[in-house]
Amino acid sequence: MIGDGLRLDLRRRGHVIDWVRSAPDALTAIAAQDYELLLLDLGLPGGDGLDVLRQLRARGSSVPVLILTAREAVMTKVACLDAGADDYLVKPFDPDELAARIRVLQRRRAGAAGPVIEHRGLTLDPATHGVSRDGQPLHLSPREYAILQALIERPGQVLSRGQLEDRLYGWDDAVDSNAVEVHLSGLRKKLPAGTIQNVRGIGWRLAP
Repeated sequence: MIGDGLRLDLRRRGHVIDWVRSAPDALTAIAAQDYELLLLDLGLPGGDGLDVLRQLRARGSSVPVLILTAREAVMTKVACLDAGADDYLVKPFDPDELAARIRVLQRRRAGAAGPVIEHRGLTLDPATHGVSRDGQPLHLSPREYAILQALIERPGQVLSRGQLEDRLYGWDDAVDSNAVEVHLSGLRKKLPAGTIQNVRGIGWRLAP
């Protein structure tokens, strides 16, 4: 029940969620997919979440990990943080607090210290999903916003179709063959010419 409610709330906030329910499935999913963030419970069927975390770091994965658990003992928190967790949140928690902690980890991964991301006159606020150009608000669809956020977090870096699809769709979502191009086209119409560049045969990037 908690997992289902959490998935619905995070989707409402614009996140794409893949949900697995056991330690072996978690390790398999992480090996197959490049995730932006892992929300990890400790009490998992088939193994302990702390063991999943240790195996993850032993593989060399740097994905941010936020522990969500009912275990509030200080020594458990210390063990998780020392094993490579980036944050630790005890149940029950407020969804708004979880959303704020997720934004912190996203900023840290993108190398942004402030609460908003700025690039060439564009300002993106992950807390409100607000976007402005030279101080004037832009009205983007949720998927246009998701693409812009993926690009603006890595200006100059080329993202492939698959990487952008991962930001737009979860495992259970149907994906049209030209979905990325459709949303990119809509986004480009709202941005200055040349802001989003196509690198033929590879993908797209935000002009550096």
